[in-house]
Amino acid sequence: MEELNVNELNKYSDLALEFIMDYGPKLIGGILTLLIGLWVIKRIMGGIRKVFDKREIDDSLKPFLISMIGALLKIFLGISVLGMIGIEMTSFIAILGAAGLAVGMALSGTLQNFAGGVIILILKPFKVGDFIEAQGYSGSISAIEIFNTFLKTPDNKTIIIPNGPLATGSLINYSTEPKRRVDWTFGIGYGDSVQKAREILQDILNADERIHKDPAIFIQVSALADSSVNLATRVWVDAANYWPVYMETMEKVYNAFNEKGINIPFPQMDVHVHNS
Repeated sequence: MEELNVNELNKYSDLALEFIMDYGPKLIGGILTLLIGLWVIKRIMGGIRKVFDKREIDDSLKPFLISMIGALLKIFLGISVLGMIGIEMTSFIAILGAAGLAVGMALSGTLQNFAGGVIILILKPFKVGDFIEAQGYSGSISAIEIFNTFLKTPDNKTIIIPNGPLATGSLINYSTEPKRRVDWTFGIGYGDSVQKAREILQDILNADERIHKDPAIFIQVSALADSSVNLATRVWVDAANYWPVYMETMEKVYNAFNEKGINIPFPQMDVHVHNS
């Protein structure tokens, strides 16, 4: 019995020694290659960061490109190390491909968002700081990540929109052009003077230095509505001044019309009660 145990022990010792002799150098070589490769990749990534900084690559694009290049280099390094150890790469790649297909099918939505993020970062339909309207939401772009884009609304809410539908759907970018047109429709009563109302509006708009004089201020009758004569009013301003000019002018016009006797119509209903 003891002799049998000794024989088994010798057998396992021989197998272990044979394994060490066959795979030890390969394993050591693979570990050294891995360590050296990681060091080289780190140096390469540092060089790439410096190149991106010199080329002034967009801040939204740099993190994505750097992470992608680093991931690809590490994948190639891992495949090389596995090949050095002696793992059959054809079988490994086949298994990896099958696993990738299964994961891809399970994460089809995530991959769509990933592809959308790539499209957004390359084509740049918007950038950080732009004010956009898309997917039923509007706000300023606070961050563009590889799967999602973050909007900050004027009332300081954060909206997260997946990049897939954002890249393929329609959107409005209000920050693309340096100038924007401000449109109002001011209604006056049918008994009031259109010319007087136009002069009041002209004086208010001419006094505002934020309003461009070229193109010229536009004030014309746009409709004879049910209870008012509507004056379409249009001016051009710098994009950053759009909302201040829009809201402040509304208040100025309301106060000026009241002071100058111009009526601002509002819906009214007359109720007649008949006693039978």
